[in-house]
Amino acid sequence: MSHFQLLKNITLNKIAIFSFITFLFLPFSVSAEIKGFEDFSGKPQVFENYLAKGKWLVVMMWASDCHICNREAHQYVDFHMLHSDSDATVLGMSLDGASRKKEAEAFIKKHSVDFPNLIAEPATVAQLFQESTGQGFAGTPTFLIYSPDGELKAAQAGAVPTELIEDFIKKNSVKKVLDNN
Repeated sequence: MSHFQLLKNITLNKIAIFSFITFLFLPFSVSAEIKGFEDFSGKPQVFENYLAKGKWLVVMMWASDCHICNREAHQYVDFHMLHSDSDATVLGMSLDGASRKKEAEAFIKKHSVDFPNLIAEPATVAQLFQESTGQGFAGTPTFLIYSPDGELKAAQAGAVPTELIEDFIKKNSVKKVLDNN
């Protein structure tokens, strides 16, 4: 049985756990500035400016018509609220592009998303993912987790319960503290 067939036979939560663990400690990083991102006020943004801010950064790549994104958005709103003053923030990245910006804005309003969000064309987001991970972009939701110093530590296509992200951050924050002693 191939790896892909095996994964298809596992429940969604188990896929998230398996894949999340599988992609830890990726050796890639964003090496060049990728153009094409803007905030929802229309101001051009540079993704790299969100990295290395002294906190973990959880990037949630989403689309307004993604059923899983809609179902789980509240988890990331809560996660951001609980962690943004201490150890982690969330950055949303909409793949809706210019033609679906109104739908993306409706998603943000519907889910009371209060963490920063960027919007870009799907090809731009896929390029960021590919350059960051060395992997092809699979779809939404997709998550990237960067350490406080801006190093990519994990990538996951598909749903990831925020409890797993909290555990990952806790485990890797403790490891870094121990490594520095």
